[in-house]
Amino acid sequence: MKKLIFATGNRDKMNEIRDIMDDLGFEVTSMREEGIESDPDETGTTFEENAMIKARAVHEICVERGIEAIVLSDDSGLEIDCLNGEPGIYSARYLGRDTTYAEKNANLIDRVDKTGDKDRTARFVCAVAAVFPDGREFVVRGTIEGSVAHQASGNKGFGYDPIFYVKELGCTTADIPEEHKNRISHRGVALRMMKEILLKETDSGKNNG
Repeated sequence: MKKLIFATGNRDKMNEIRDIMDDLGFEVTSMREEGIESDPDETGTTFEENAMIKARAVHEICVERGIEAIVLSDDSGLEIDCLNGEPGIYSARYLGRDTTYAEKNANLIDRVDKTGDKDRTARFVCAVAAVFPDGREFVVRGTIEGSVAHQASGNKGFGYDPIFYVKELGCTTADIPEEHKNRISHRGVALRMMKEILLKETDSGKNNG
């Protein structure tokens, strides 16, 4: 069975990945489950660049250890228009990595409130990068549009989900069941785009892993 290693140790993220990639016919695992430690400096200026940096780093370790696998990685975050796109590519590091998301979310709501409440539009962005055993690389981007809620709501999501309000749903992405969120989320959109690439590239016989 072909192996797909995702460059993350986040259990919530892996649940979403497995839910979407389950029918690919791949063994889907995380770098932590493979005993791989990797934390490269995310020096890119875009989600795509940082996703590829992380995928390449794990791919190099796989090559060194003789692990035949396709490596996937994502870089995602929240862009708030009235805050000039913040926190953007720094979403995970916003206010420091040790700050809880409850604190991050409260801070962002407060900052948006202080802009006068004229424009609360925002979007979740996710770039998913893939590095194949033969070195071929692919990257895709998925987004979902919404706005910053007036207060945090919901406990079904993680990260910034409790403050991301989607008008069409009438609630935040933390208010909806996980299986529904996976169908519409930025990561879900990007993963399905990447899934199509994986199906095409592996079915064509171009990949030997």
